[in-house]
Amino acid sequence: MLKFIHTADWHLGRIFYGLQLADDQAYVLEQFVRLVVDVKPDAVLISGDIYDRAVPPPIAVKLLNEVLSSIITDIKVPVVMISGNHDSGERLGFGARLLSQQGLFIFSDYARLLSPVLIMDRECRLSARIFALPYGDPPTIRAYLGDDTISDHETSLSAVIRSLIDNREPDELAICVGHAFIAGAAASESERPLSVGGAAAVDAALFRDFDYTALGHLHRPQAIGYDTVQYAGSLLKYAFSEADHVKSVNFVEMDDRGVSRFERIPLVPHRDVRILEGYLKDILKGPAAGESREDYLMVRLLDRGAILDTMGKIREVYPNCLHIERPSLMVENGDAVRAVDHTKMTDIDLFESFFTQTTGEDISEEQSAAFALMADEVGQSEREASP
Repeated sequence: MLKFIHTADWHLGRIFYGLQLADDQAYVLEQFVRLVVDVKPDAVLISGDIYDRAVPPPIAVKLLNEVLSSIITDIKVPVVMISGNHDSGERLGFGARLLSQQGLFIFSDYARLLSPVLIMDRECRLSARIFALPYGDPPTIRAYLGDDTISDHETSLSAVIRSLIDNREPDELAICVGHAFIAGAAASESERPLSVGGAAAVDAALFRDFDYTALGHLHRPQAIGYDTVQYAGSLLKYAFSEADHVKSVNFVEMDDRGVSRFERIPLVPHRDVRILEGYLKDILKGPAAGESREDYLMVRLLDRGAILDTMGKIREVYPNCLHIERPSLMVENGDAVRAVDHTKMTDIDLFESFFTQTTGEDISEEQSAAFALMADEVGQSEREASP
């Protein structure tokens, strides 16, 4: 029986409402390391967005080093890791050839695309090839393959996966580790779009020939299209829109026919991310049974009148209250209206709204396309820029 753990979207170095989450990430990663000890998998798969930005802070680099050293050197479990759209492929991939000799297989570009990692079960009776598919935007993949027909994420991933499938052994288990947005999957606010104006979503059918596809990018754990095409979800809740998520890692067992067991194993954070709604007098009574006053909170107050030092009052009870909403105060001409939540708008939605408000005219398709192209180019340069 072959077994492995699939995780993704650690986003080490993440800042949440001005707070550095390194301690929260270290707390959960300690659980993860203990899980690796208990399960004794044949491999750990990390599906991209290891860091939160291209140039991570030193505390994030130190944390990753400690976790990988524990898994690979102390527990002696190999790790296959790919870069995501938040990572700098060149930086993450430094020393990849040397590190592969120690059991850390980093795939951050397409130079080793056709060099799958062979893993075997403890009895050496069952093996699988892990095909690593790091994030790459369409221009990068088009240049690598020399294929001018590649125009978007669908055509680029399709071309790459064809080359992988052509190189798999027909009677051998095949696992894909990728970072992509599958059409129809549930997205979250904390994910950076893969493309501003172009077609970023791809069809789950692209991965149908793999026995298991370990995906990263989307922060909600979920299967999409096929039971074997799975997102592990993010390490922690990175937005209040994720308050209802249960963060976890995927534990997978395979026999010679494919996946024989699948389980999501929850991760318990040091501080939860919650939305608390109610009147101030009730909120100041403190947490209910089973809730912690140390959680990261967004408080949605139902009070209509003015309140002096609202945040100060709430933080006396909940020291980690990070944001307050007052829905009842959102009025226009004396009538209550539905507020527009700009945090849920895409970059192109925001620009189109700004354009209309400043010019009094609707944006044209050509103008929208020009903005999308420019935004994608800026996003590409930012991934490799210094902070």
